[in-house]
Amino acid sequence: MVKKLAALLAVVAAALLSMVGAGTASAAPNIPLGGGSGIIILKSGNSGDACTLTTIGNDSAGRLVGLTAGHCGGVGQTVYSERFGNLGPAGRIIVSNNDLDFDVIQFDRAKVIPLRTVGNVTIRSIQTAAPQFPSVLCKTGRTTGSTCGVTFFSDNVSHFSAVCVAEGDSGSPVVIGDRLIGMVNAYYFTACIGPETGSNIGPILAAMSRAGVNNFRPI
Repeated sequence: MVKKLAALLAVVAAALLSMVGAGTASAAPNIPLGGGSGIIILKSGNSGDACTLTTIGNDSAGRLVGLTAGHCGGVGQTVYSERFGNLGPAGRIIVSNNDLDFDVIQFDRAKVIPLRTVGNVTIRSIQTAAPQFPSVLCKTGRTTGSTCGVTFFSDNVSHFSAVCVAEGDSGSPVVIGDRLIGMVNAYYFTACIGPETGSNIGPILAAMSRAGVNNFRPI
């Protein structure tokens, strides 16, 4: 559920222009990013994928890290803010997990302002218990914005819901209230008719720990 951007050249060109003539380092972080922000993952050549950041926070090593869907990119690929791409790279992917379809992004703390709220979604904590019918799930994504829908069921690894999603919403944070329960990974059949499905945050956190990203805490 990835949207290809032929126009990514404009982002890259703007980033290059921002580096040319920059005689001194930036005085303060100036790229705001949080769960629900649009991001661009630079691929080979002039192509890139548009996805959505799930969340941003700190790990036990003191790194500023975030999540998005695994099919959005691979280890070592550069991540830009979709809105502020002209300010240059914001981070890079350090872990990619195919089984649960998530990526871990390490952000440049000198550049990125971590946000708790994007759109109508605020993330204050994490709920590792799987959502169950009839819990109402909400998300904010770079394509369809803020939408909500009932949980159909969950198998403790993935959830299935009536939340409206489309291409580019991959990675969107899925919340109950202000508690992050998972991310958007795909939809079946038709965009915004669905159903939506995604990985739950409990299994993601366990896999992150196995990959060396421990004790993640959202901002």
